[in-house]
This record gives sequence, structure tokens and C-alpha cells, in this order.
Amino acid sequence: MFLRPWRATSLVALCLLLLLMLATCTSTSPLAGSALYVQQITSSPQEFSGQEITVDGAYLWRPGDPTISVLALGVSTLDNGLDAEPLGEAIWVEGFPAEVTEHLHRPGDAVYGFVRVRGRFDSGGSFGPNGQFQHQLTITSAEPIERIRRVEHRIEDQPLGEGKVSFFELQRNPQQYHEQTITTRGYYFWNSVIYVLAEGVSTEEGGAGPQPLGAPIWMEGFPPDQSANLNVGPNNSFVWGLVEVTGRFQTGGGFGRDGAYESVFFVESAVALPQ
Repeated sequence: MFLRPWRATSLVALCLLLLLMLATCTSTSPLAGSALYVQQITSSPQEFSGQEITVDGAYLWRPGDPTISVLALGVSTLDNGLDAEPLGEAIWVEGFPAEVTEHLHRPGDAVYGFVRVRGRFDSGGSFGPNGQFQHQLTITSAEPIERIRRVEHRIEDQPLGEGKVSFFELQRNPQQYHEQTITTRGYYFWNSVIYVLAEGVSTEEGGAGPQPLGAPIWMEGFPPDQSANLNVGPNNSFVWGLVEVTGRFQTGGGFGRDGAYESVFFVESAVALPQ
């Protein structure tokens, strides 16, 4: 739904067309109880300023400095679902319920999805952390228009046999295997930003938006020829799947992206396994 910018833009156009058709058939007054859409509000902000309104739009929350929490026409992303950006003029959002975000897209660096929200709309100010937004919506209630369901794929916590170390044993006793060459199994995950071995991967139904589960181990040197035997995203935007790897293990912290990983695995050989 949001995986590619062109799909996001097309979906927004479709949603706007449907909403315009509904607006033609019903009253667009916020007092009449029908939902508005974002462009309708941002094109005539003074008509709605100071009122309690209901709005359909794409919510985007992106942690960072500054944090982004906005309602927009839609969201464009890279093929792997990362680097989400709002489309069109956005409305700053205050008080979006955390429990609703559990039902939206969660690719790893943001949360986004189409929602119906109700709250007080204000315009003409300087809203948001840097005051860059002209409009604000203070939420009193919210619900997802589409509920995203996720599927988990996990390895079992059991011995792998002689000469091999289970992923869970490696996590429980990392110092015992520090600077050793070992063979283990787990779920390899790559999305051009992170390269890890994890106890599992969760995806949206249909396979989109994969994310590693548990406490992953940073990976270096996974052979590209084995990636072709795993689950590969559109335009090679992500790779994930069950693998058996042999390599040198190190622990002690400071590894990988931003030094956020406790351990690292330098791969010497790897093979994709059936799932």
C-alpha cells in the first residue's frame, strides 16, 4: 500500500476521488458528522479553525530530532518502506493514541497508515517542535482505516547438534564464544540499513515491511549469492530468511549501525535453509 512512492501517490489520488464523491453526495460541514479530508481543511483552514472535526488522512510518526507527527494526504516511501515522507501540506498532530499505532505500518524507522481522527483543529499558528507547521489537530479519538496484521517467523530454542551453537545459547552466554569460529542458525535480515542475524522476522500479511525480532546480532560479510535464495523485496529493497552461518563471533558492545549492537558475526560461509 505504501511500499513505493508511485503506489502511495496513486492511492492518495484514489482516496481523494472517493472522498470527493462522498462529499458531493453528503454535507461537508463538520457539524453534520461526515469525515473531511486533509486537502479540504488545508485549502480552507479558517473555515474549520477552532472547531472539533473528523478527518480521514495518512498519519505519519517518525521518531527523531525533531519528531514528526503529522496528518497528510498520503505517505511516500522507498521500496523497503523506509524513509517515509508526507505528501502535500501536512497538519501537525498532538496526542495521537499510542495503541492505534500498533495497527499501522511499522517498517522500522517510522509508523504510518490511513486513519480517521477527531479533534480540535487550529490554524494560523506556528505548530510543531520548530514551529514549521501552520495547522494543528489536537486528537480526542483515532481509529485505523486499515488494520495491518503481522506474521511472525521464529526459530525454536533447541540444540542444533554436535559442533553447532544455537542462536539462543549464543545470546545467553556470549562471552563463552567470544573470538571463536562457530556455526549457528537464525533469520538473516537486510534492508540496506541494517544487516543482522535474529531469532525471527515479522512481516505484514503478504510479506511487506519485514522487521527482525528479539535482540539481533550484527552481521558482516553475508554472501550475496545466498541472498537470492531468500525472500527478496521489490527492487532488492530487503532480504530475509532462515540461514545457517559459520564465522567468527565477537561480543562486548559497540558494533554495527550507531554502535547499537552487543555482538557481531563475521560470516565465512552461509547457506539458505528451507522455511
